[in-house]
This record gives sequence, C-alpha cells and structure tokens, in this order.
Amino acid sequence: MKTSLHLRKLCLAAVLTAVCVATSTFSIPVGASRCFPIQHLCNILAGVFLGPWYSVGMAFCASLLRNLMGSGTLLAFPGSMAGALLGGILYQYCGHKLVLAYLGELVGTSILGGILAWPLAVFVLGKESALFSYVFPFFVSCAGGTIIAVFLVGALKKTGTLNRVLNPSVRKL
Repeated sequence: MKTSLHLRKLCLAAVLTAVCVATSTFSIPVGASRCFPIQHLCNILAGVFLGPWYSVGMAFCASLLRNLMGSGTLLAFPGSMAGALLGGILYQYCGHKLVLAYLGELVGTSILGGILAWPLAVFVLGKESALFSYVFPFFVSCAGGTIIAVFLVGALKKTGTLNRVLNPSVRKL
C-alpha cells in the first residue's frame, strides 16, 4: 500500500515535470530573468497534491531539464525550489488551506528565491546586481502562475476532483 502511494506520487511528479518542460517555450522576459508562470502553477499543484519534498524534486528536475534544453536559466533553481518547498510546507503543515499554498509559492519564489538567486547571479553568472534585484521579476512570474493555479484548483475543487486526487480512497459512484 505504501509503495503504491509513493509510485503514484512519483508518477504525478513526472507528469508535472513533463508539463513544465513541454511548455518551457512560453516565457516572458522581465529584467534579467525569464518569467515562466507554468512552473509556478505546477509548483502549487505539486505542493498540494504531493507535499513539499516531492514538489521540490519536481521543481529541481524541471529546472534541470529546462537548462539542459536551453529554455531556462540557472536562476530557475533557487526560485522554483524555494517556492515549491514553502508552498508545500505551508499547505501540508498548516491545516491544508489552499491560500497558504498560494502565499507560500509567492513568498518562497519572489522573496526567498529572489534573494537566493543573487549570489548565483553575481558569483556564477558574473552579473552585477543588487541583493533584491530579482525579487520583483520573480514576483511577476510567480503571480501569473499563482493566478492560473487559483482558477484551476478552484475548478478542481468545485467539480470534486481535488478531493478525489487528495483522497484516493474516495470513489465517485
């Protein structure tokens, strides 16, 4: 039983990773970074459906594959992983409230990810920038994905699909 749960989570993480990579051509340049709202949508879905650790793994794999394909930047790692982790933690450990998953993704990606991206940009990429220079571009990207997630998760909740995915033992007659 426990193995099937892990397999189910692994498969859903792989599907969300594939969605991120397949839609990686849809990006909006803002400042020195590329805004990629689908990554943040998938981070929220992974945080809600899979929990914080699978969502971090999914964000890492998606960022790695996007970088290998040339459709992402190194700045995707701290932004997407911090948002996925905080969104998943807040959702899982603070009463399963969707608004906390949304806020966790926004704060984790824009503030924490933006600050974590600074040393990567300065010391690895050689770009001169201020400490908070990535917070606003990351916020713009994350806000777009969060808005899409609010509508998508709201529709899933309204149709009862969200409950069936979160509780596999619940069957529709």
